[in-house]
Amino acid sequence: MKFYQRFSYYLVGLLLGSFFVAMIWSGKDTRCNYFPNARVLNDLRNKPFEFSKNASLQLAEKWVDTTDIKNTLTYGDVDFDKSNISFEKGKLYRIEGKTKTDISITLEVINYSEKAVLKGIIKN
Repeated sequence: MKFYQRFSYYLVGLLLGSFFVAMIWSGKDTRCNYFPNARVLNDLRNKPFEFSKNASLQLAEKWVDTTDIKNTLTYGDVDFDKSNISFEKGKLYRIEGKTKTDISITLEVINYSEKAVLKGIIKN
């Protein structure tokens, strides 16, 4: 068998294989959250998010806003030593992050099965 024949068989197989792989993976909402920090943050972001009265008052002070909270829930670090505590039929998580003005903050979020509630914001 000549080289161009082998090369043409290779290309046909490569195209068919690529087609099947594209069919299998298209339309799926796959995420690769292997680490606990990424799993917790992804779970909190995908639930309906509410603010407690205390958190709403802290947001009204204008040193922190909702974009800082969203960025902390995306790029923050979960402090597992002080988190995953049973609290009011949910679990309390402490997430450390920063505001746009480079102020260190800690979010206290209660994770219920159907929603997530921001309990408070602590300025560090």
